[in-house]
Amino acid sequence: MDAYDELYAYTMGRAGFILQHVVDAHKAQTATPATAAIGVVFSLVGLYLHVEHGFTGTQVQQAHMRMGAKKRTWPIIELPLDRGALTAAEVLAVPAGPARDAAIDEWCRVVWRAFCDSRDTIVALTREHIRNLER
Repeated sequence: MDAYDELYAYTMGRAGFILQHVVDAHKAQTATPATAAIGVVFSLVGLYLHVEHGFTGTQVQQAHMRMGAKKRTWPIIELPLDRGALTAAEVLAVPAGPARDAAIDEWCRVVWRAFCDSRDTIVALTREHIRNLER
């Protein structure tokens, strides 16, 4: 089992559905040009909502459902070469519990910062689909 799979299993059932943050950080950090546009966009929307607006994983999941309710063509997001030095393996190395949960949050911040050139696109898409960004 790789580090991502172990983190995935660790976060199942944890408070606030932090599993969603692990999925989003991993998807954005490991995306390739072959990754579906919707996957990259949704992962970045999740990171944006969590990092900048404090959304829980449950709230991010609800936002994803609202966004996915409308059929549309999603933009292709340029994938930066450097997507952050913090990885799933390093997060997994942090002791389980509050410290690891905090490391997951930091991983999200690191990956979101790596996509700073796409921030305006992600913010506009999010606002288009989610009128009220307050939790």
